[in-house]
Formats: sequence, structure tokens, C-alpha cells
Amino acid sequence: MTDSKQTSLTSRAWAELFLLGFVWGGVFLAARLALNEVGVLTAVAHRTFWAALILWCVVLLKRQKLPTGLRVWGAFLGMGLLNNIIPFTLLNWSQLYIESGLASIFNATTAIFGVLVAAFFFVDEKLTKRKVIGVSVGFLGVATTIGLENITRLDLTSLAQLAALGATLSYAFAGVWARKRLIGMPPEMAAAGMLTMSSVVALPLAWMVDGPFRMDLMPVTWIALIYYASIATAGAYLLYYRVLAMAGSGNLMLVTLLIPPFAILLGALVLDETLPANAFAGFALLSLGLVILDGRLVTRIFKPSTQ
Repeated sequence: MTDSKQTSLTSRAWAELFLLGFVWGGVFLAARLALNEVGVLTAVAHRTFWAALILWCVVLLKRQKLPTGLRVWGAFLGMGLLNNIIPFTLLNWSQLYIESGLASIFNATTAIFGVLVAAFFFVDEKLTKRKVIGVSVGFLGVATTIGLENITRLDLTSLAQLAALGATLSYAFAGVWARKRLIGMPPEMAAAGMLTMSSVVALPLAWMVDGPFRMDLMPVTWIALIYYASIATAGAYLLYYRVLAMAGSGNLMLVTLLIPPFAILLGALVLDETLPANAFAGFALLSLGLVILDGRLVTRIFKPSTQ
């Protein structure tokens, strides 16, 4: 696994980056379709359980050594809670009351929260002037997306938007947890272990809250769940680490900007969703904040000419 930054992307890396954006953009549509027939926690249980099985097959095919220590499985449990159970549950619940495309826009704030949380926990992730500006612009985008009328009132719509933001904050803490507890772990093993412990939590919790699992679901629900678990979770994790190795973490952050357009388009085509103008204005500001955080375009603009 590499953490390096690259300033250029090959055509293959661009193609796989767009593919990852499309796959994760489809998560929001798949989740919303599944939620028409299954409960919030049941959807999470399906996603984590089937994805874990697929990734363990990959681990076994690669003949990777299975971890046995309680400490590493405790790390998997913490990662599963922060990166799966909490954010998946909050995002699923939020989509019962807000559009799938809008949930994807809030999901893009993961990088904004990630910068703040990393600065709090790691001495080498200090907040620079550029980061402060990027975070500030990003939060202005969040406020614009929510809308003044929703900031000042407390109803299911505003709570759903806050839940979506809570999911991204959990993702940010998951990044810190991974750096502290799972450094050096093969990515397939880390993902399989995390999803396994997520399933250990999600399966009984879903059974208690949503009731026994049903098998008499409509075909569209099964298709959504299969996509949700196999392609958008197991497959996406593998593709994520592939692009990370190919393009570096700096370029990989671009996927955050690619997910909402795909999610918004799919929501409009399949669910007939329409978003208010403030959502698009907010996403534009959020995108600007992420570009400032990335820094490369800013450096290129203000770098003195050598000619």
C-alpha cells in the first residue's frame, strides 16, 4: 500500500478513478432501492456479510496469513464500527428523508473532516493556512447545501442531513484508527477483517431491531443488495487500493468529487429526484474547498513562471 502523491494520472488510472466514482455513486441508489423493502440495519448487515465472504475468498486465493491475535481483531472491530456500522447506518437512515444525490454531496465532506481529525491526532498533519482556507470554504459549502431554513429548524429533513454529516465524521475517525492500528496490514486482509467484525455486530443488531431476515424480497431489492455488497463494497475496496497504488493518495481524493455527479444522475434517472439550487451551489463550494485542500492546482496557479 502506498501513500505517495503523484502530480499526473495515466489514462488507465483516470479510467479506474472514474469507474470507482461511478461504483460508489451507485451505492446511494442501491441503498435507497433496498430500503423500500428492508430495514436500515438489515441493509447494513447484507452489505457487510456478503462483502466479507467475497473478500475472504480473495484473501484465501492470495494465500495470505490469517491474523490470530486478539489485538488485531480488536482493531478490526474498531475499524468496522467507525468505517462500516456507524456511517452505513447513518447514511441509510438519512436517505429515508433526503434525496440520494443530496446524501452523496454530504458524503463528500469526508475529506474536510478528515483534515481536521488528522490534525488533532497527528503532529505531522498540522493545519496550514491553505488547509484552514480549504476547510472553511468546504464548511461554507456544507452550510449552503443544508440551506438556512434547515439550519434554523429541527425536523426529519434537517436531522437526516446531520446524520449524513455524522457518517462522514465517522469515516474521518476511521482514517485515524486505521493509521494507528492497522498500519502495514495487507489491504485485502484489513478490509476482510473489518467487514467480518462489522457483520458480527450488524447481523444480531439487525435481527433485534428489524426482525428476522426475509428471503421473499422483490427482484429489484435483491439486485440492489447484491450490487450494494459485492460490487460497491467488496469490489470497490479492491479497486480503491488498486487506484491508490497506481495514482497515490493525492489523486485518489479526486474520487470524492466524482461520486456526487454520478449519484445525482442516477437518482434523477431512476428515482426521479430533483435537487434544489442551493445543493448544487453547496457542492460547487465544497469542491472548491477540496481543490484548495489538495493544493496542487493552487500551487500551479501561483507558482512563479520559470520561463
